[in-house]
Amino acid sequence: MASNLSSSSASHSAPRPFSLLGKLAFGAGDIGPGMTANLLAFSYLIFLTTAAGLSPVAAGSVLAIGRIWDAVNDPFIGYLSDKTRTRWGRRYPWMVVGALPFGLSFFLMWVVPPLESEAARFGYYAVVSLLFQMFYTVINLPYATLTAELTKDYDERTELTAFRLASSLFGAIFALGLGLVITQTIEDLGQQYLVLGGICAVLAVLPLLWCVWGTYPYAVQRNALQPAATDEVPLSFVAQIKVVFANRAFLFVVGIYLFAWLALQMTASIIPFYATFWMGLDSYFLAALLVQGTAIVMMVLVNQLSRRLGKQEVFYIGIGTWVIAQIALFFVQPGQVAFLYLLCIVISFGVATAYVVPWAMLPDVIELDELKTGQRREGVFYAFMTLLQKVGLALGLFLVSLALQFSGFVSEAAQQPDSALMAIRIFIGPVPMVLLLGAIALARFYPITRQMHEEMLLQLAERQRQQDSDGAAG
Repeated sequence: MASNLSSSSASHSAPRPFSLLGKLAFGAGDIGPGMTANLLAFSYLIFLTTAAGLSPVAAGSVLAIGRIWDAVNDPFIGYLSDKTRTRWGRRYPWMVVGALPFGLSFFLMWVVPPLESEAARFGYYAVVSLLFQMFYTVINLPYATLTAELTKDYDERTELTAFRLASSLFGAIFALGLGLVITQTIEDLGQQYLVLGGICAVLAVLPLLWCVWGTYPYAVQRNALQPAATDEVPLSFVAQIKVVFANRAFLFVVGIYLFAWLALQMTASIIPFYATFWMGLDSYFLAALLVQGTAIVMMVLVNQLSRRLGKQEVFYIGIGTWVIAQIALFFVQPGQVAFLYLLCIVISFGVATAYVVPWAMLPDVIELDELKTGQRREGVFYAFMTLLQKVGLALGLFLVSLALQFSGFVSEAAQQPDSALMAIRIFIGPVPMVLLLGAIALARFYPITRQMHEEMLLQLAERQRQQDSDGAAG
């Protein structure tokens, strides 16, 4: 018995490193969510206003309803996945069961129903948006928590996060590239979006199954399928909420992520309007493709800089560069297409930073909570991070739609009034700039440094050795 405990402890302390195929499989879990989320971020608001015929405020309400429901849905699914007990672990069953409904509900979002009234169309899109956001959470939240469960190494987490988010960007790039091809081969606007949504719906499901198949052996080997047994009495859901919000480091990570991603999502939603109505381009997909496509290469740079300089330092560099490029977009004039595309490439460095750094910080926060409480609540922390982010995004997207509505934007019109064009330029320049400066300010006070994290791991390892010793003696 003691021999088995010793063997298990040795396996736990020196797990088999992730191979390249293992890292790729882990990253594949975010291809589908990245593909669908980014296509919605860039294209759904303009789809609803130009193809589905909704007013900007109605279209923004659809997006806000879906986001708010998603935010409410997240904590409960995170809590349930933490409490799930099966022979396959806590997270994997959720990913497998939710995969097919996730793809189907995404496809339905791009169907233009044969309904005459705007109210009926609004109801249709509100319902399918609620369904999609629910199944998105079912597959993505359990997947996201695997980062903290599969490894405790500071640098390996950063590397897995980079693979995960690079895969997310790959999915986004594929969707945007496909959109560019489709807009050049299909003339009908509604058919363009229907074909794009259908192909992406199918391709979003398959990588999820690859992720489960490719990472499950690592989860078994690292004893990551179930949480380590403790003598602690589990906290109630309400008590866990109190613990989450009492974690100062977590609140900083949430704020950093919220400000940076709100800037990104607001920019993404307004780029189609900016490229189409201000710049006069036939397609907005190339501009979006340059932002997301170059970000994959930039993520390698961000990962390397993070190892050399630290997470906070690389965040200052990446987001600071993004601020300069973002405000420059306000001053770009119609016809300066090459300058626009250059700024899109520069922005990709900041986008890569916003992808990698906050998600690499979150597992450190979870271990700080474990050190204080003796329990691991990955699902709850990940859920509340996304909850607050999505509430903020719902508000941000609704503000964009309100700005379009009250500035005189005309749905399904080829030309827009000067007031609408000015609103579009403000929301692509000054507004994101202010949000990004807020993210930099919060990063300045993030308390967990590399040295502090190493000390935390030593204390957790000592606690685990003591528990193993007490168990062997018992």
